[in-house]
Amino acid sequence: MDIHIRQDIRADLTGRWNEPHRHHHNRRHLDEVLAALGTLREAGVEFDVRPVVLAAWFHDAVYEPFSATNEEDSADLARDLLADDPDRDEVARLVELTKTHEPDTDDRNGVALSDADFAVLGADADRYDEYAGNIRAEFSQVPAEIFRTKRRELLVEFLDRPAIFVSEPAHERWETMARANIAREIDELR
Repeated sequence: MDIHIRQDIRADLTGRWNEPHRHHHNRRHLDEVLAALGTLREAGVEFDVRPVVLAAWFHDAVYEPFSATNEEDSADLARDLLADDPDRDEVARLVELTKTHEPDTDDRNGVALSDADFAVLGADADRYDEYAGNIRAEFSQVPAEIFRTKRRELLVEFLDRPAIFVSEPAHERWETMARANIAREIDELR
């Protein structure tokens, strides 16, 4: 799913998504989020395309593995680069929402972005394993035992949610596989 993005902004964001320290949070992830948005749109999920696609481009534009403020920093970048854009505030709000991935059920833009960002969790087992390996690579400085413990805690939180995906089409398409992938990774991390 694509929209017109001013060339200087697209170049800035593309450079960020291609930074060498990114193993998962890279251009491939962005492309998969954009493709998932297209899949959701085709399945009948209604959302405002322009601000959601812009938010996808900005949602991990600032990414440092050990930072607790990536989403806020990415939202600030959106506010700066989209200073005169009518969708500026909505884009920044959506980017900040990716910190929790807990949109209200009536927040159609937030639901679309959150579900699309999580789509990799419901990928086939090979792609999921590649994603999990890429996450480990981003945190390669963390000792293995600490990584396993923290990663398990995060994954258990996903399984404790009543649903990982909010929209019905995303839930139908990805929920079962996501839960199976996450449970399998938890077992492998023991």
